[in-house]
Amino acid sequence: MSEAPELFREAVSSLTAVHARPEVQLEVVKPPQRLAPWAYALSAEATGPVDVLATGRLVLLYDPEGQEAWNGVLRIVTYVRAEIDRELASDPFLPAVSWSWLSDALAESGAAWTALGGTVTETSSARFGDISGPARTDDLELRASWTATNPELTAHGAAFCQLMASVVGLPPVGVTVFGQRQSS
Repeated sequence: MSEAPELFREAVSSLTAVHARPEVQLEVVKPPQRLAPWAYALSAEATGPVDVLATGRLVLLYDPEGQEAWNGVLRIVTYVRAEIDRELASDPFLPAVSWSWLSDALAESGAAWTALGGTVTETSSARFGDISGPARTDDLELRASWTATNPELTAHGAAFCQLMASVVGLPPVGVTVFGQRQSS
């Protein structure tokens, strides 16, 4: 990291300052290679109130030359996947609502960004024969990327953590869902 350009080091430092809520676990992982000259990655796991589990990745890419589609030099790429129940999987509004979890989290965090784009995919899988596991599963995947307009990425990391929390159905921090009590 000491050989990395100062702008990239600043960006990574601000990501390491992100404080996730207890239900969202972040871990530094090896970033993908060849997407940009410099990269940094975090993996995430989140567990919701009814044991919904989501996994995700946040990848920071830095290319001092920039790339035309990025409209800048710092690109953030996210991937989130969660198994969802059949009823939710059949909701025609699920893709739009899922996308709003990301766009709202970015807006509410105060992150400075441009060039946001991505996809929301719903998949259903059926198992047959001797393959173990449930007979049917339904999954939600959100893939997105955007360009940070400056190296202060703490708000971007917070938005990613909020996205993870939304995917698993966690209420906002400080809000208790009816039927749940916090122990003291």
